[in-house]
Amino acid sequence: MDQIQERIHIMNGLTIHTMQTDKYKTNSLILMIKAPLTKETVAMRALLPHILQNGTAKSPTRKELRERLDDLYGAMLATDVQKKGEEHVITIRIDVANERFLSDSTPLFEQAIELMSEVILDPRLEANSFVQSVVESEKRSLKQRIQSVFDDKMRYANVRVTEEMCKDEPFALTAFGTKEEVDAITPQSIYDYYKEVLKSNQFDLYIVGAIDEDKAIESVSEKFRELPSDRGAHHETTVSPEVTNVNVVNEEQDVKQGKLHMGFRTYTTYGDDDYVAMQVCNGLYGAFSHSKLFLNVREKESLAYYAASRFESHKGIMMVMSGIEFSKYERAVEIIKEQFDAMKKGDFTDAEVEQTKAMLKNQILETADVARGLVELSYHQVVSGKKRSIEQWLEEIDTVTKDDIVKVAQKVRLDTIYFLTGKEANK
Repeated sequence: MDQIQERIHIMNGLTIHTMQTDKYKTNSLILMIKAPLTKETVAMRALLPHILQNGTAKSPTRKELRERLDDLYGAMLATDVQKKGEEHVITIRIDVANERFLSDSTPLFEQAIELMSEVILDPRLEANSFVQSVVESEKRSLKQRIQSVFDDKMRYANVRVTEEMCKDEPFALTAFGTKEEVDAITPQSIYDYYKEVLKSNQFDLYIVGAIDEDKAIESVSEKFRELPSDRGAHHETTVSPEVTNVNVVNEEQDVKQGKLHMGFRTYTTYGDDDYVAMQVCNGLYGAFSHSKLFLNVREKESLAYYAASRFESHKGIMMVMSGIEFSKYERAVEIIKEQFDAMKKGDFTDAEVEQTKAMLKNQILETADVARGLVELSYHQVVSGKKRSIEQWLEEIDTVTKDDIVKVAQKVRLDTIYFLTGKEANK
């Protein structure tokens, strides 16, 4: 892989990460805004980026904002909010064409930086508050997103197993909040919260592409000079408790297929030295099509419509997700447990380990193939406080041994079994 150098510059309340590369046709500005996940703020954080992308003081409507993006050769503005462990991260991204590929000399990248600063620092206001109609419209959209999680039973089961497993931990919260929390938001309350975000959140701006680094930093320094410089302290993730009893939760709904989701505590996170071994362990267990869950639960035993595991790297939780017939619950639980016991005993071949390593490395390289993915990989370091470049990460995967995998597997404990079953199934 061609090494892309990441340089870090601290400026007032902003950390600027530059990644100079000719790899992409566009230049990207990706702003990550991080704060601890809390019940009081989760719904407002989920709503805020959508309000900000509705308009700025200079371009107060969506239409005018879109026209400005069109003038920048069809630049794209997108926002997102996600959980990373117990951190809640807002992402605001602008992708703009690289000027070198165009015939005219419009300073596109500088204009994109200006637009990004307007979206963050100079939003459209009405009577010193956010605009009522915009807030109400975005509240409706957010409630629809919350409802869509309930309607998608696989995602719903994932939310529920997390809630049950992490009852007294911030990680139990979703990235969107609840409908009731969204309803309680007013234009004034979210504007007050926005001002708090500017003062206390951690701002990391990634600049990726074929850029003039000095010029870009100078432009950002100028446009973001109003960002307050005092920042909150680094937030520590809640330590995973020891598992004493497996928590079993059954829930009935009008569903045709059972959702069996099982949560494991791994006691390993991105910041730990054995993190990469845990990644390989999860890959062997359930992340890929050659893994134990896929081959044994789905293929050999025909117990599940799907069966996979996912490792949350900043919280150290591994989730097993499967869709099963209601009557196959006992056997599915048994075989999912059996497959992990096999991991603890080292019951896997060197060939399977090598295949998993190759697929993991491929996954990382594929992610880094787009600017957004490259930033996601780099941002793990900000969230965890652990330096691990992509090159180091790939090397660490290569050096993982069978003993390393067995060692991390032996730390893992099953915490919660959640089963969403049909109302008819128990009659």
